[in-house]
Amino acid sequence: MSTRGTPDVPGAAAVPQPVPDSEPVANSERVPDSGKGVGPGAGPVPAAAPVKAPDGTDADVLVVGAGPTGLLLAGDLAAAGLRVTLVERREQGISNLTRAFGVHARTLEQLDARGLADELVATGTPVTELSLFRRLTLDLGRLPSRFDFLLITPQFEVERLLERRALAAGVRFRYGAELRGLSQDADSVTAELAGPGASALRARYLVGTDGLRSAVRGALGLPFPGVSVVRSIVLADVRLAQEPEGLLTVAASGDAFAFITPFGGGWYRVMGWDRGRQAPDGAPVELDEVRAIARKALGSDFGMYGPRWMSRFHSDERQVPAYRVGRVFLAGDAAHVHSPAGGQGMNTGLQDAANLSWKLAAVLRGEASDPERLLDSYHGERHPVGARVLRSSGAIVRLAMARTPLQRAARGLAAGLLNAVRPASARAMGMITGIGISYGPGARRVPDLALREGRLYELLRDRAFVLVAPPGEAPSLPRTSPVAGGRLIRATWGDPARRDTLLVRPDGYAVPSGDGKG
Repeated sequence: MSTRGTPDVPGAAAVPQPVPDSEPVANSERVPDSGKGVGPGAGPVPAAAPVKAPDGTDADVLVVGAGPTGLLLAGDLAAAGLRVTLVERREQGISNLTRAFGVHARTLEQLDARGLADELVATGTPVTELSLFRRLTLDLGRLPSRFDFLLITPQFEVERLLERRALAAGVRFRYGAELRGLSQDADSVTAELAGPGASALRARYLVGTDGLRSAVRGALGLPFPGVSVVRSIVLADVRLAQEPEGLLTVAASGDAFAFITPFGGGWYRVMGWDRGRQAPDGAPVELDEVRAIARKALGSDFGMYGPRWMSRFHSDERQVPAYRVGRVFLAGDAAHVHSPAGGQGMNTGLQDAANLSWKLAAVLRGEASDPERLLDSYHGERHPVGARVLRSSGAIVRLAMARTPLQRAARGLAAGLLNAVRPASARAMGMITGIGISYGPGARRVPDLALREGRLYELLRDRAFVLVAPPGEAPSLPRTSPVAGGRLIRATWGDPARRDTLLVRPDGYAVPSGDGKG
């Protein structure tokens, strides 16, 4: 096995971490035929020989990791007309045994901008109220969004839609191929792949979306500092003889915490932790253990029976110091991991992808006014968000684990303040749901405006900038625009009283005007 770092690129480590060895699996490729009627249920598509570009590259972007983050990113780039290869070490097929279960409002807005949100909503259960610790209630119905709820749906439903979209857009899939090392120069990145028929692939950029044990991060030699927050969390999908009162039932006793939520088809997802039962990740989970945790934390096990899946894991808080090293980027769990509290993991990764995809597309299409500055802004905008998610999810799980009377009193005080002080409650909801995230002065999330040409997020489905102006005006791009040309959709305010101009990025954030007003 060989792993190479990137000593010629500033910021790269001279001695890379080794990539863990694993048994190679059969290699398979999937490419779309006509771009229609393909998807997870369509079966394998015959592989075509890669066609190198005149510069000798096999792809414009190589994405490593076919989870939700990688699928959204690859689909965006291919939809922008770029050559994209997506490498995944597992064999073809999507497992439904996943930990992620919730899709927050901001993620649904991003999916709406890709024409996928309504279909995803139909697969799950909307939850409009979050109740924590029996004292704190967050009313998601107050969110200023078309999606004023938390959607409970399995991660595999998100992956199914994103994979179908990626295939239709022309993404080339390489399943059963494992990254063993990478190197880069001023013009490209070369990835060494292991597996039958695998070889080196050369791309202009590479993005690692390959999870907690990221081979890309290891090949770069980047540290992943942090700590283990909570160990021996159990997960189970079960049937219930008695239905809980709320759609999302969450509680903590100090020595245990648990939640139960419907997971479709009569199944319920249960997550729990017991201070007195700290077993290693590989220790088997018995239904009696899950029942005992539920009774301790929730006061009832609701007659759990017939589990189809049970698992045990631990939760870390970690974040890589750099989301970009030369021509290589990290996103999703490869860049940050945190506790499952708040259900922000998959959502944060998808929003990483939405932020990075349009920037890479603008640079590769020659539309960026300052390419390096635009690519650097991915780290500048998303790294602070990842850090905030670590803090907020960590605070929730620590409150759930509160044991002493003083700690529980502090938890009760915090819950009381959030219930009583509406702005504080709104900020908490904005952080958890992503609605309140902005990228500095003026670079705020833009809601789904009603324009004369239709809804804003319908216009964003063309993955272009939208310039909104008063009727009869056709202003040019402001000097603060990160693109010098390219695709631009001109739209007019639905409200005739609006006289300002607004430039909206493809990810639904405003471009600051530069006049101090945002």
